[in-house]
Amino acid sequence: MLQPFVDAIDPVAFHLGPVQVHWYGLMYLAGFFAAVFLGEYRRRKGRLPVGREAVSDLFFYAMMGVIVGGRVGYMLFYYAGGLRWIWTDPLALFRVWDGGMSFHGGLLGVLAVGLWWSRRHLLHFFDTVDFVAPMVPIGLGLGRLGNFINGELWGKPTTLPWGMIFPGAHGEDVAYAAAHPALQAQLAQWGGLVRHPSQLYEMLLEGVVLFAVLWVVSLKPRRRYLVSGLFALLYGCFRFAIEFVRLPDVQLGYLAFGWVTMGQILSLPLIAVGLWLLWLSRRAPVPPLAEQAA
Repeated sequence: MLQPFVDAIDPVAFHLGPVQVHWYGLMYLAGFFAAVFLGEYRRRKGRLPVGREAVSDLFFYAMMGVIVGGRVGYMLFYYAGGLRWIWTDPLALFRVWDGGMSFHGGLLGVLAVGLWWSRRHLLHFFDTVDFVAPMVPIGLGLGRLGNFINGELWGKPTTLPWGMIFPGAHGEDVAYAAAHPALQAQLAQWGGLVRHPSQLYEMLLEGVVLFAVLWVVSLKPRRRYLVSGLFALLYGCFRFAIEFVRLPDVQLGYLAFGWVTMGQILSLPLIAVGLWLLWLSRRAPVPPLAEQAA
């Protein structure tokens, strides 16, 4: 086996005086601006009867929903020690520098913002969701790329030729090799175990593939619920499948049967909702194209 790639990329993109600008933060910004650009393109095509300023507001509030919802979701679903932090250490919610964001929480945050925004502009909620859904995978893919650059959320050991070494996993590598003596030679030779680059799998499926499918489908006006249903179904299936080769969060481990993860449990409702929305779309109307607004 050839020398595997070592994921030792500097997570800091550049410095502004004493301030470190991280690649992960830049990924969030890039995803936001890409969504705004493509959202304006879709608005001009008549996919939502609002003006440019309203769409810009929508994506700004959605970004806030991602951040707030993602943090709250992490604290509710993934935080070590369960929910005791609510009454023993409520300030933990604001210690964002300790890390911790949840996609499913961020999604709920975006949906809450979308519901408020839709009512404010007298629009059907799912017309807004169908409008936004094709742009979401861009942020998802870039976020997973940020995880890869950070050298976090790595996968299980593998013998596949594209496996990689993650220096941050060294402690886990030593423990795993101790329980699997056949891997001791690999650990000694390369200083780490070869693992699935699960972040790149997620970037490909949840980012590139999901964006391509939703964008192509949404090029023509579709029945209400269809695009939203495809997003929920495909993301849920992709996430559920990738969890088989991604290590679970260390503070939770496997929750059942020695293989079920929190990510899989949270993805099951998405799969169910996706199927339900696709069923609803069979008899739903096709929203008419709006006249181009300024």
